[in-house]
Amino acid sequence: MKIRNAGMAALAVLLIVPAAWAQVESTAPAAASGKIAVINLQAAIAGTAEGKQASKELQAQFASRQTELENLRKQIADLQQRLQAGQTTLSDEEKARLASQGNILTRKFQREQQDLQDDGNDAQQLAINRIGQKMLTVLDKFAKQNGYNLILDDGTSAQSAPVVLYSANQVDVTQQIIKLYDTSYPVKAAAPAASRPGASKPSQK
Repeated sequence: MKIRNAGMAALAVLLIVPAAWAQVESTAPAAASGKIAVINLQAAIAGTAEGKQASKELQAQFASRQTELENLRKQIADLQQRLQAGQTTLSDEEKARLASQGNILTRKFQREQQDLQDDGNDAQQLAINRIGQKMLTVLDKFAKQNGYNLILDDGTSAQSAPVVLYSANQVDVTQQIIKLYDTSYPVKAAAPAASRPGASKPSQK
């Protein structure tokens, strides 16, 4: 499950460091003559150790519901196959029963699929916001230490992106920010998984 763009627009429209958003218009001409860099904010968030950990946790969190959806899909496909194979052999009553059962399962599948998508998006949004807020702190620190007046998102993260006319004159700091983020916010090692009950122990020689 990839971290999506739902919360990117708020974080990635323009990252002005150290100027505030309210000062964009008044500071833009001055910033244009200073150091400018670009960052792929979406890739930066997803590329941090915390972002990768969050992605794995989300996959684990929704794995059982995804499995349930797949089982429903198989049941619906099985009913459709039985109906198709029994066009000439099944009674009209049995065909109607199978068709009704298929409709019920299809509606259930659609509801659960939508619920899973909504819950997944909400969980992803929380992860993006959590990491994104700390990412802004890292960007502020990076910009001040390295003398950047302006840092722009490269456009892949936001719905409406600033137009970059001279990309050769800009520096992409995505990888540097990922490293700085991981240094500032190290991820704790995950606890080892408990052994499954009944699992056979390796033979001792």
